[in-house]
Amino acid sequence: MEYYPNLILDALKHVVHPGKGKDIVSLGMVEDDLRIDGKRISFSLLFDRANDPLIGSLKKACVKAIHSYVDEEADIEGNIYVKVKPKAKPVETKALPSVKNIIAVASGKGGVGKSTITSNLAVALAKAGYTVGLLDADIFGPSVPIMFQTEDARPVLEKIEGKDKIIPVEKYGVKMLSIGYFVNPDDALIWRGSMATNAIRQLINDGNWGELDYLLLDLPPGTSDIHLTLVQTISITGAVVVTTPQNVALADAVKGVSMFKSKNINVPVLGLVENMAWFTPAELPENKYYIFGKDGGKTLAEKLQVPLLGQIPIVQSIREGGDNGEPAALNEASIIGLAFADLAQKVVERVELRNAAMPETKIVEIKK
Repeated sequence: MEYYPNLILDALKHVVHPGKGKDIVSLGMVEDDLRIDGKRISFSLLFDRANDPLIGSLKKACVKAIHSYVDEEADIEGNIYVKVKPKAKPVETKALPSVKNIIAVASGKGGVGKSTITSNLAVALAKAGYTVGLLDADIFGPSVPIMFQTEDARPVLEKIEGKDKIIPVEKYGVKMLSIGYFVNPDDALIWRGSMATNAIRQLINDGNWGELDYLLLDLPPGTSDIHLTLVQTISITGAVVVTTPQNVALADAVKGVSMFKSKNINVPVLGLVENMAWFTPAELPENKYYIFGKDGGKTLAEKLQVPLLGQIPIVQSIREGGDNGEPAALNEASIIGLAFADLAQKVVERVELRNAAMPETKIVEIKK
């Protein structure tokens, strides 16, 4: 009797894996090394591990099947070998593996100048020699394009390793992506929560950020689905919370700090920034007028036991720079330029201390 491969495989289809309820051929357990030499038949069985308890019983079942359905005189005993399936190479699961530090800049409420702080901090870090990215995650009120005067920019797609990647807009040494680059600036964004969170994921995962020392996230005010999406998508190194000295802003800043410190989120809070700490007229640079209260952010930082990273005054050049697309931090010699340079240095120091003392922040897994 002449044997042929399909005859052998048809016989082995009668061998059912007791744990999986399917035959070993359908399960892909018969290795592609079947050999026939006269009456001698040999092949290998694939198992997930070398000490699989079913190895012995399945080998005996294969011998019985071939003797029953092929030829009872077939030389098969001792010719069935065992191979272990090679382990799949681990897939890179960390989003943005080339970004060293991801800093979330948040505020408990709107109107405290969070985007101004984020934009100027990005510029100050870039001027200090770091590679910097800025993701405008404020989907419903994107302001980064205005603050960098890049409203007309339209990021292009580039095919990288077979995937379409979005090339960020770059200005003043800062790589930027914002939903504002993809919509008409005069149109109101009326999106359901799922649409907004999907847009954020796309900007993160499809952006060709390259190697960065710092990626700053300009978050929406308050707490929302966007915040949850971010901590579920990327590993955030730490958070910076922006407030003003007035009581209503301080009360909301407490909520912002509490969100990041909560058990489910557990993102280290690098510190507080007190914006609009005082008003200084350009013609009287030594004068300070505490129009929103004095040292409210400083007092809150002490109460919450988080560092005060900086107190940023109200200076006309900040407003002018934001409107003209020239962040005030560009002028390093000015009062405000020096304030942001100092803030950048404090953030760098806090990040270095955090990385030396704590493990990488884990991506949040929400369990229902």
